[in-house]
Amino acid sequence: MDRFQVHAPTQVIFGKDTESQAGRWCKYYGAHKVLVHFGGQSAKKSGLLDRVCASLKEAGLEYVLLGGVVPNPELGLIHEGIKLCREQNVDFILAVGGGSVIDSAKGIGYGLANAGEVWDFYARKRDVAACAPLGAVLTIAAAGSEMSNCSVVTNEDGWLKRGLSTDYGYCKFAIMNPELTYTLPAYQTASGCTDIMVHTLERYFTAPSTQQLVLIDGIAETLLRNVMRNAKLALKEPENYDVRAEIMWSGTLSHNDTTGDRSFGDWSCHQLEHELSAMFGVAHGAGLAAVWGSWARYVYKENVGRFAQLAANVFNIPYNFRKPEATALEGIAAMESFFRHIGMPTNIHDLIGKTLSEEEIKTLAYKCSFMQTRTIGQFKVLQLEDMENIYRMAK
Repeated sequence: MDRFQVHAPTQVIFGKDTESQAGRWCKYYGAHKVLVHFGGQSAKKSGLLDRVCASLKEAGLEYVLLGGVVPNPELGLIHEGIKLCREQNVDFILAVGGGSVIDSAKGIGYGLANAGEVWDFYARKRDVAACAPLGAVLTIAAAGSEMSNCSVVTNEDGWLKRGLSTDYGYCKFAIMNPELTYTLPAYQTASGCTDIMVHTLERYFTAPSTQQLVLIDGIAETLLRNVMRNAKLALKEPENYDVRAEIMWSGTLSHNDTTGDRSFGDWSCHQLEHELSAMFGVAHGAGLAAVWGSWARYVYKENVGRFAQLAANVFNIPYNFRKPEATALEGIAAMESFFRHIGMPTNIHDLIGKTLSEEEIKTLAYKCSFMQTRTIGQFKVLQLEDMENIYRMAK
């Protein structure tokens, strides 16, 4: 990789009971009145919301609450949050939850700091010029949104799911207590680990002509092995602090450009999955597992050696220098085998419980191509027809 860019301005507060410091850090970063943004009932039932609000009171900060964030966060709630913040003179947004909550908070922050319709930024009609200051108390290790510049939002009008990356979208701080992930259901834990891995894989499979740094490759491969090992342990020992800590920190590193500059990455699997979760409401990580193997088999010949390297360095598959293609395919199969081992689907039928119709395949690909206005991917540039073919392979 002959050039790259890293920008990681988020302060991380990691460890047990760190959620009790939320008020202190909001105040440190200039807050006077805070929107506490969260998802469903788990934050209330667990007592986490009470602890966070108590820390805000202790810091002398006013706050208002807005819950209701769903997986694949929706534009309607973001509009509600922007309106509430303006009415209540909120000047800081604190997300208490996982990637969906943080992404929703980022959408509110963009809308609060900029005039006009916030969806315009996600639809690429306007550029972001500012964002209200953000903080996060992380409860799910998965999306990496706590230390990345990315957010993904679904517009209920047409069920369009769009991502936005901008340097205004970084949290000021991220509080990360692995204990808060103990009660996650096994499926959600596995889905989160898959998301972490695919964030790394998207960066690993750059355009074939892109030079690679041995150091960055080594970090990425170590992170993948680490998540695979600890995902299995977390499913057996959900309250093992060290295991949960390894997964949580891996999730952050996987999406803050430590494993590679995202601008060089492929990101096809994410784009293909976005349409699946917009249409069927599936868990993001599970959707990624459902399409990754089909994508890999469709594109691997663009750079067989890259897939063979993954097989050798992550799965300890002997590198067949005479037949690297065999090594590459064995590595793809090994990745799918791991996904199945932790309970993830490796095709769309297993993901949604039915076989995609040809009409659904065409609709998914059409939306993925932004109505035939873009291609996706850098490892292999995918046209509309390619997107359809991958959905068919994965169906």
